[in-house]
Amino acid sequence: MNESMPWVTGTTQIFGVIAHPTDHVRAPMVFNKLFAERGLDHLMIPISVAPDNFTAMIRALQTQANFGGLTATIPHKMAMAGLCDTLGPAAQISGAVNAARFNQDGTIDGDNFDGEGFVAGMEKYGHQLTGKTVLMVGAGGAARAIATALSMHGVDHIKIMNRTLAKAEVLVQALSEKGGFDQAKAVKSDDGSDVDIIINATSMGLHEGDPLPLPLDAVKETTIVAEIIMKPERTAWLVDAETRGLTTHYGRHMLDCQAELIGRFIGAL
Repeated sequence: MNESMPWVTGTTQIFGVIAHPTDHVRAPMVFNKLFAERGLDHLMIPISVAPDNFTAMIRALQTQANFGGLTATIPHKMAMAGLCDTLGPAAQISGAVNAARFNQDGTIDGDNFDGEGFVAGMEKYGHQLTGKTVLMVGAGGAARAIATALSMHGVDHIKIMNRTLAKAEVLVQALSEKGGFDQAKAVKSDDGSDVDIIINATSMGLHEGDPLPLPLDAVKETTIVAEIIMKPERTAWLVDAETRGLTTHYGRHMLDCQAELIGRFIGAL
């Protein structure tokens, strides 16, 4: 037996990462390593649930006395927000939850740390955000949290491009009305030629053969190409960017730099 792995006992506190599918999730590797290092009788498991069964699964988990909470990822972040009894500031603005604490009284508290994790990762690896122009592809749960954090951390402009323009416009409106931020605008299309940072905040890249989030033919050589996909770690888009000599930023940093925040919030650390 690997002595670095904890025993699972009758007193083990269970935490989860809920997604559909779960083959791309990285949270169990990150959190179970932390649990083992700190000698905690905790275990994080992947929970694969289709959207149609999501509410039923959450309600069932609420009845499990030794279930402490979970992280939520594609495609459940916005649905998770709708099931929470209280929402933290980032979740209120973004309308998406990636960390949920299950309380003993049957209530659920939710918040979103994707944005702070993404910003912390960028700063950790020396990428300045203040005063920059950003093109973000996507307007879903992660995109909402990242746009909120970017606005809070002083980017000059955020262009939000989504397959459905109306969804991008809803995000821009939420940033303005709920957060008082005016840096964002929705765009129908953009070639990335006049921005400092491009972020893929979609699920494109999770599966082999996915189309690239954005062609990089027009991108200037100083542009940073940032990903939120964690597995595969080096997506086809990042490979393309690196082949062109562009600076890249990997998706794993977003989780690694928010793990401590999430762990404390859900009572796991």
